[in-house]
Amino acid sequence: MTENGPEAPPIQTVYDRIGSHFSETRQYPWTDVTDFLESVVGTIGLDIGCGNGRHTEELARVVETPIGVDLSHTLLTEAITRAAEADFGASFVQGTATKLPVADSTVDVGLYIAAIHHLRSRTARIRSLNELARVLSPDGTALVSSWCTTHDRFDRTNGFDTTIDWTLPDGESVPRFYHIYDPEEFEADVVDSEIECQEAWVSRGNCYAWVGTEMKTSYPGTS
Repeated sequence: MTENGPEAPPIQTVYDRIGSHFSETRQYPWTDVTDFLESVVGTIGLDIGCGNGRHTEELARVVETPIGVDLSHTLLTEAITRAAEADFGASFVQGTATKLPVADSTVDVGLYIAAIHHLRSRTARIRSLNELARVLSPDGTALVSSWCTTHDRFDRTNGFDTTIDWTLPDGESVPRFYHIYDPEEFEADVVDSEIECQEAWVSRGNCYAWVGTEMKTSYPGTS
């Protein structure tokens, strides 16, 4: 992958094009996500920007009804296939992070992992956090993450817009829009949204926030 300027096709177009190849490289869940899920439990779970369902599969271990939402039809197909092969029950639906197809106050456990950085404006990014706040139950909690300037591929300290190419097996390069957050900016966006930010931190080149209800246990990522 290479870093370019801020021009890129709509993100749905991108992942419908690269989704199958992208899925091949995204088979395992992030440790930070599995650590979070070890600390929570609930009835309904929501994975926003679920991709191929690798984190939805982990969510299915701690909730009765996991739901994965993604813009890309290609990635949703990959997720449905993964669920069938791994034999875990989940519903996968097409939708956007800024207008979730989920009822108010119904989600006990939420994941919003490595997706907010694909939204092109601060307004849209905060709107997506407001949507997460809308769907969380009164006792609901969620983990939000984004790529961060602390990642070793970047040499800037302030947040910025860029495109990062995805190279397909035939050599075609497909640019993807990213907003690379700096840690202070990420926390500020979470705090300025309607969701309650309990803790924000950086891990493995990503910004994280535990949002919703207060942590019921000491989460390793915040120590």
